[in-house]
Amino acid sequence: MSTEPKPIALPVTAVTCLEDRAHIERAVVLDLTAGVQRLRLGPVSALAVDRTLHAELTADHPATVLDVRMVRSWTPREPSPPAGNDSALRHRVHALEQEQQELGQRRDRLQARLGLLGRLATDLLREIGEGAGSGETEQLRWTRELDRLDAERDVHAEHLRTVGARLTSLAAELTETQRALFHAEDEPAELVGHVELTVDAAAAGPVGLRLSHLTPCALWRPAYRAVLDGDGLTLETDAMVWQRTGEDWSGVRLTLSTARSALATDPPRLDEDRLTLEDRSAAERRTVDVELREEEIGTLGPAPVLGLPGVDDGGEARVLRPPAPVSVPADGRAHRVRLSAFTAAAPSEYACSPELSPLVTQVVRFDNRSGHALLAGPVDLIRGSGFSGRGTLDFTAPGSPVELAFGSSDDYRVLRHAEESRDAAGLTQRTVITRTVRLHLSRFSAPGEHGDRVVALRERIPVSEVSAVHVRLHKEACSPAPDMVDAEGIVHWNVTLPPGGRRTVTLVYEVSASAKVTGPHRGARGPHVRPQRGGRARHPVRPAG
Repeated sequence: MSTEPKPIALPVTAVTCLEDRAHIERAVVLDLTAGVQRLRLGPVSALAVDRTLHAELTADHPATVLDVRMVRSWTPREPSPPAGNDSALRHRVHALEQEQQELGQRRDRLQARLGLLGRLATDLLREIGEGAGSGETEQLRWTRELDRLDAERDVHAEHLRTVGARLTSLAAELTETQRALFHAEDEPAELVGHVELTVDAAAAGPVGLRLSHLTPCALWRPAYRAVLDGDGLTLETDAMVWQRTGEDWSGVRLTLSTARSALATDPPRLDEDRLTLEDRSAAERRTVDVELREEEIGTLGPAPVLGLPGVDDGGEARVLRPPAPVSVPADGRAHRVRLSAFTAAAPSEYACSPELSPLVTQVVRFDNRSGHALLAGPVDLIRGSGFSGRGTLDFTAPGSPVELAFGSSDDYRVLRHAEESRDAAGLTQRTVITRTVRLHLSRFSAPGEHGDRVVALRERIPVSEVSAVHVRLHKEACSPAPDMVDAEGIVHWNVTLPPGGRRTVTLVYEVSASAKVTGPHRGARGPHVRPQRGGRARHPVRPAG
């Protein structure tokens, strides 16, 4: 064992922060002697995972690592001033100790002052005796000096008695408060870890050591800040880093990775999936049971979960690095680390889907010019007036377009009114349902505001997946005619509104079904018609708006 009185410091030099843990790297230069020796390094975090501990020496020195292990011990906590989140008892104890220390120093000063006044009185009395013996008579001066010394001694003695009484009561109060703190917040000793390194060196001399291990209680998540200025947008990519490993990271090279080291690598088990065929009955051949369903357009990424979400990296491990060393204290709080920033042209439009919400939202579109993938995460929205809200940014590959909603605009009002009529054709025996949707859009402009604005309206119509049900859009009855109808049944209009203008948009479509169609479709609403023939055959689901 090393005979050094203190262990060799082993600072953290590099950290790779994963989704739920961190890979710590430490570096130090050791002054080795020839032969086998055991060194004690640290202190290090007691949370270090033992099986991941790895040590290596520089290759240009004839030395070999024989053994490396973690040693943990319980040590009393060092006294430190209370933090802001400590209890009132701890703050009271600290205040009483500070007052006791200040009163003790004042008592020492008063005692020294009284001692000095006593020596002055002794010198004055000796001078009076010597003067009286030699025939000198300075009665007035001697009386004045004695009175002044007695007055000062009385004042300082009274102050000393006051300080002594306060110290006595303070000691009793401090004892009671410490006893209450001990019973209320009895903290155990702190678990401290050290690294024991056994090295065989062929020659004496300095040698570099690099030690690495995994540590839990550290994680990171992406966060963004979008600043909209006219037709330009500045997107700042940050990383929110939390760590409570027991030691601060000061000036370390930080690497952020989305790799999941704890994810199992075993392939999933294969189970049998038996498919059987069964003839339909005569009643099932005569009828088709259909229903309307609501579906969202399929998107990539993990399903939302309660609590802190995981990192959505698009299925591929991503690595991000800050441009400069960073410092993250071990306080368990979120610390923002800047990763990158870029400015791009960001044309915006005002969009509204009245069936989902009557609000008109400003949507900004721009390209990802950060040079790396934008991971899914929250984004702070900043406009010229300041902070305007918080949105969500989805996973975006480098160079891909991005859509970001900057909240609703109070200058617009949208009303939606829908009505439905039903008719039956006698010859074809088909039931025809005609639906008419009217959208009333108004713009409230401030005095002196000029310029037209285009509002993108989105409405949807059902999409049929069976031949027995037909959905047809009456473009001649729509006012104005839709600009586009996509395969998902989303109808698009670009409505131009002047200041204070109003427009009404009308959508008319019909759903017709043959006589053999049964089910709740006649009164239901939704973007798709899904067939269920006897509960056996199911058509595939297609994304809808």
